[in-house]
Amino acid sequence: MNSDPLGPVRHLTTTALDVGYHELGEPGGAPVILLHGFPYDVGSYRDVAPALAARGHRVIVPYLRGHGPTRFLDDAAPRSGQQAALGADVIELLDALDIPRATLAGYDWGGRAACVAAALRPERVSGLVSVNGYLIQDIAASGRPLAPALEAGFWYFFYFLTERGRAGLAAHPREVAEVIWRRNSPEWAFSDDELERVSASFANPDYVDVVIHSYRHRLGAAPGAPGYDALEGLLAASPPIAVPTITLDGMADGNFPATDGTASAAHFTGPRVHRQVPHAGHNLPQEAPDAFAQAVIDVGTLA
Repeated sequence: MNSDPLGPVRHLTTTALDVGYHELGEPGGAPVILLHGFPYDVGSYRDVAPALAARGHRVIVPYLRGHGPTRFLDDAAPRSGQQAALGADVIELLDALDIPRATLAGYDWGGRAACVAAALRPERVSGLVSVNGYLIQDIAASGRPLAPALEAGFWYFFYFLTERGRAGLAAHPREVAEVIWRRNSPEWAFSDDELERVSASFANPDYVDVVIHSYRHRLGAAPGAPGYDALEGLLAASPPIAVPTITLDGMADGNFPATDGTASAAHFTGPRVHRQVPHAGHNLPQEAPDAFAQAVIDVGTLA
């Protein structure tokens, strides 16, 4: 008997990937795609997904490229972790599931994938829930320094620019994740068992390559995969998001301080609500599942 609240792993094929995913709820329910971040996995939604399924939603929780059971179909394909690839994966997931439109909800890498899909393919997105707001990267501005206190929290961005960082991630993926988790979520009392469980998703043979490419590309230190050049060209213009949106900030996020949402307001041209969530860090769906699930429910009511 499978005791995982997400149920068994299923598989589907897109043009690039064999995607491992979980599905909960009735097939005819309003579809919701829940997208995890780095260095995390689908376990971030072990409370959110069943709660949404109980409210009548069809809930899909995929492992992102490079994580868990998700694999590339072509051994020679670039192991890209760039934002255009993540966004394209979401649209291809909808295609493979024959879902015309869905609510997309995520944080970190998953929030970025959702923002990319919502900005570039709004006809496929009925609503968006994004932790930390507008997450489409302005790669041209990646050389601009932040306040030193913020830069310190992004140590791994710069570590991964080096071959020493690649070797360190390959040798110690669990330990790298633990350092990031503690900085990202100082109030989250995660257990060793939870860290061990999520670390199993880092054993994916493409994990290191995808992660390293993601951080090198966003800092302008690595080219994108040629197949995503056109999409990256569109993203370079910081396209607006017109779909109904709820953005969330955790008030205990150690790396991404909570805001009132006004700085990113111009990026959202449709209905948008911003909320601050007390005591939640960067892994907001796991740390504050009720607030995250409520945002998914409420975004469907925005007009």
